[in-house]
Amino acid sequence: MTAAHTRTLAPSHPRPLVGVPTQTLQAIDGIPEQLPRSWVMNQRYFTALTYVGAVPVMVPLLTDDDESLRALYEHLDGVFLAGGVDIDPGSYREDKLDVCGRTDPDRDRVELMLTRWALEDRKPVLGVCRGLQVINVACGGSLVQDVAPDGGRFIKHDYFPNQGYARDFLAHEVNVQSGSRLGAIFQAETISVNSMHHQGIQRLGDDLVATIRAPDGLIEGIEGTNGAFLLAVQWHPEMLVETDAGTRRLFDEFKAAATEYSARNGS
Repeated sequence: MTAAHTRTLAPSHPRPLVGVPTQTLQAIDGIPEQLPRSWVMNQRYFTALTYVGAVPVMVPLLTDDDESLRALYEHLDGVFLAGGVDIDPGSYREDKLDVCGRTDPDRDRVELMLTRWALEDRKPVLGVCRGLQVINVACGGSLVQDVAPDGGRFIKHDYFPNQGYARDFLAHEVNVQSGSRLGAIFQAETISVNSMHHQGIQRLGDDLVATIRAPDGLIEGIEGTNGAFLLAVQWHPEMLVETDAGTRRLFDEFKAAATEYSARNGS
């Protein structure tokens, strides 16, 4: 039995409900389009959230039923934005280039809507990898559609499992801004991270600050500026939560913020 299943919480600590939007199965490379449409999500995100005491729930991509989606959102104490396929550049008013990979318009719409609702309500949001990019786009920012190192601007960021890399492979270091909220969480100016992405932030969104960067300058961590819990990292901390103290604090802080939101709003 894993640690994620053996940890227990005292009854005095209510467990917050955290929404995790799903992904359309057919948006994943190699999945035939003619199959009946399905919604899926990597289970590792859920085990990482339960490890710190949150209760994750899958959010369906109800693109034609905003009323039901809003009703589900109202029950959530926090929103977790996971990794996944590329965001359609139309979401940030740019044309799609050949280097952009497969997209999932239904997921884009639902995640952007949930993020904007949460920002308005000051509901805690934690994003990882694609989730960082969703938050940036929701705040009016844009993305680099491919950060391949060929042109010399970027280091290698795409250490994907289908290339033989383990999902917890620590690919490169990032620099953490001291005095920032993420700096307080990781308690180090330099940390090693895994890296499974080929897109990144181009123009930073409104009311966001970049507090973690890769050696090439690419933004790897962002946080909101209004005091609400709004944090995101470009790597995949769900793979490191059981082994790295700083990562565990990141999830613990998110869970604590969601718990506080629940207590404050009676959700």
